[in-house]
This record gives sequence, C-alpha cells and structure tokens, in this order.
Amino acid sequence: MNITPATTELVRDAITNLITGAPDLVGVSCIARGADSVFAEVVLAAGGQLEVVLPSRDYREAKVKPDHLPQFDALIARAATVRVMDFDTAGREAYEAANAVLLEVDRMIAVWDGLDGQRAGTGTVVALAREHGVPVDVVWPVGAERD
Repeated sequence: MNITPATTELVRDAITNLITGAPDLVGVSCIARGADSVFAEVVLAAGGQLEVVLPSRDYREAKVKPDHLPQFDALIARAATVRVMDFDTAGREAYEAANAVLLEVDRMIAVWDGLDGQRAGTGTVVALAREHGVPVDVVWPVGAERD
C-alpha cells in the first residue's frame, strides 16, 4: 500500500510488461491504495476485466482514506464484478477471507519487497498462493521504495 509516487510508475510499467498480450485477462484485486489499485488500472487499460473483492460491507467508509476515494470509486464503477465478503466490519477475519478469494486465480502478481511481518499481509498471501500451486510473479523493480 505504501509505495512512493516514483515506485508507483515503476510498478505500473512492470505489471504492464507482465500482462501484455494475456488473452481473456481478468484481474482480481481488493483495490487498496497503492499497488492493488495500480494493478487494477493496468488490467483495465489492457482491455481486461476487473473483479473487485472487498473485505467487508463497511470497507469504503471505514478503511478507504479520503485521498484514495476518487480512485477507489472509479475502479468500483469500472469493475465487471464486485464481491463483498460477508463481514459487517473490516478486520483480520475479513481480510483473510478476501485474501482467500485472491487464491482462486490462475496466476498471481504480487508487488512485494520481500519484507512482511503482518498476518494476512502480502508475504502471507504469496506463501499461501505458492502452497496452493498458484504461480506467483513478485514485482519489486530496481529503485522501488516504500513511503
């Protein structure tokens, strides 16, 4: 989530290179601020379909920061599907449920610097994907930085 503006462009380019030419492209994302939303935008720009997974019914109101609302709302409006997990409130269980949906893919692109101590964070999702046999492309371009 917390990548610098310069890193945003590096990540956008790296994801574009990974998905260029992918047939029947469907991207699944929780559209959090940062890499999740960049991924969603790249999928749409490539002519793919976007499936959004929201951890809870209150996610927009409780978790989306005001500076991310325009991008969040624009991505929701362009999504082919919006799936909301069966939780009233965003929390660990809701995030874990949303992350489980992210494992229902043919291939995963993870923007990750290899550091992650959070339960249900990127590192956890990458490990789960690999355990489930989902191929994972880890993107952390040279020069990328967190805020």
